[in-house]
Amino acid sequence: MLEFNEILERLKDIISSKKIGKQVYDKDVAIELGISPATFTTMKKRGSIPYKDIMAFCAKNKISINWLFFDQPAEMLIEETGKFFRIRYFANLRASAGGGADVFDEDYEYIELSKNMLEEIIGMPIPKHIDAIRVTGESMEPTLEDGSIVFVDRDSRDSSRDGIFIVSTTNGLFIKRVRERVDGKVELISDNRLYTPEILNSDEVSIVGRVVGSMESL
Repeated sequence: MLEFNEILERLKDIISSKKIGKQVYDKDVAIELGISPATFTTMKKRGSIPYKDIMAFCAKNKISINWLFFDQPAEMLIEETGKFFRIRYFANLRASAGGGADVFDEDYEYIELSKNMLEEIIGMPIPKHIDAIRVTGESMEPTLEDGSIVFVDRDSRDSSRDGIFIVSTTNGLFIKRVRERVDGKVELISDNRLYTPEILNSDEVSIVGRVVGSMESL
């Protein structure tokens, strides 16, 4: 993987192509990524790459993530892996770890990941139907950070299996652990012990899919 400064220079080149004749500074990159210049300066000093923000930037500008992070041209990756995975990324949708949110709709962008990169994120086997969505809230910390991007297997809806699920409820969209009780009710459980489980009737809960991997904000 490229170092922070190498990725930064590539981002500057991309941004400068839209601002012909103007020099691009670190603060311009921060603004394009939706990060405050002060925070971006601190991240640069620490070498902490803002993956989730760069991922959203790449999806918006139709840029290969593999090229930006790994210096791998799409043509080379296609020859080596034989396949790219095109994943729907719901950049404007939030799976809440605290309060409710909207349900899945048609407002999404596509991101393309190579087989190698996707295997690093979620392992094997790679699900057939997988989406990406951003997490909002702190109730699933330390397992999932506020702002992290999770990858969801839409075909895996068996809540009797241990794991974390995207759950659609009458109050919105949540990311929680799920426990079915003997009385027929369903508990939505947070990993953060400061949050108490939410108890709903079974007809108020629909499993959207199982979280199979995540990309944290470092």
